[in-house]
Amino acid sequence: MTKVLAIANQKGGVGKTTTAINLAASLAVLEYKTLLIDADPQANSTSGNGFDLKNIQVSLYDCLVNDMPIKQIILETETPNLFVLPSHLDLVGAEIELINHPNREHILKQAIAALDEEFDFIIIDCSPSLGLITVNALSAADAVIIPVQCEFFALEGLGKLLNTIKIVQARLNTGLQIEGILMTMYDGRLRLSNQVVEEIKNHFEELVFKTIIHRNTKLGEAPSFGKPALMYDTESTGAINYLNLAKEILQKNNLTKIKNSESNINA
Repeated sequence: MTKVLAIANQKGGVGKTTTAINLAASLAVLEYKTLLIDADPQANSTSGNGFDLKNIQVSLYDCLVNDMPIKQIILETETPNLFVLPSHLDLVGAEIELINHPNREHILKQAIAALDEEFDFIIIDCSPSLGLITVNALSAADAVIIPVQCEFFALEGLGKLLNTIKIVQARLNTGLQIEGILMTMYDGRLRLSNQVVEEIKNHFEELVFKTIIHRNTKLGEAPSFGKPALMYDTESTGAINYLNLAKEILQKNNLTKIKNSESNINA
């Protein structure tokens, strides 16, 4: 059965795309067939997997607006088991074009259903907004991962996102769960980072992932080479962090028999 995870937070710069790219790659490396859907007009998840945006002829826009079958748009990446449904700048106009569509909040869900559970995981990289495309992603998802940066304004806007999730749960997708809150850009040398982690854990308790994503130059460099961190530098802290996150998600969903003592790789 396919597990659909949306990576969402309307606050920009919290590591949504980095998380989408590297979590998808980690699941793929762990031999789970994974589809990364780039639902952000900036198309960074597309370029971050080695695709030149100038050569993208069809994209998620065509799937949502022009009813193009989703299987005709999916691209295979250089990472084994990892596939991408690319985005394009055209996606900016999709919300206006879909405004009068009778089933506008469920178009992506219907498109995913046509895949007939071909993938083990589908990861959706949402744009930094709570517009119609993000609502489509939340309506199609089984659960949402919320990246939160370890900084002073970490909780800013989080309440608004959680309220949107509640509305989607009530009106569009009663099965939507919060997979977890992911602390990103953590620097253990900074007192502030540690304070933010403690505050988030105290407030949200079991909703917070045990895995924390550390600040890591390799995570920032990898997209410029069109590769996930695992394919760019396997032994980097960032690559190991996301591999641990993938394992934590697998264990949480009872999809692995990894022993607790083997569940984490030390960075």
